[in-house]
Amino acid sequence: MITVDTCGTTAYSPLILAMKAIYRASPGDTLRIIMNRTDAFQDLKEYLSEQGIGFREIYDGECMTIQFTVGSTL
Repeated sequence: MITVDTCGTTAYSPLILAMKAIYRASPGDTLRIIMNRTDAFQDLKEYLSEQGIGFREIYDGECMTIQFTVGSTL
């Protein structure tokens, strides 16, 4: 499982780190992206939904985690 923790990212959007991980992953890789910015988390969920990628949401205090498996369609 590839884990990307974007909590504390202040210089730019955590979506940049998330998208970088998605596009570097190979088909079949499982990603776990941890965020603490609700707006970026919602945008990532919307993107995954538009791509037809199922995901799991985990909420732990101020941190939000999304887990999914990269398909061959990215």
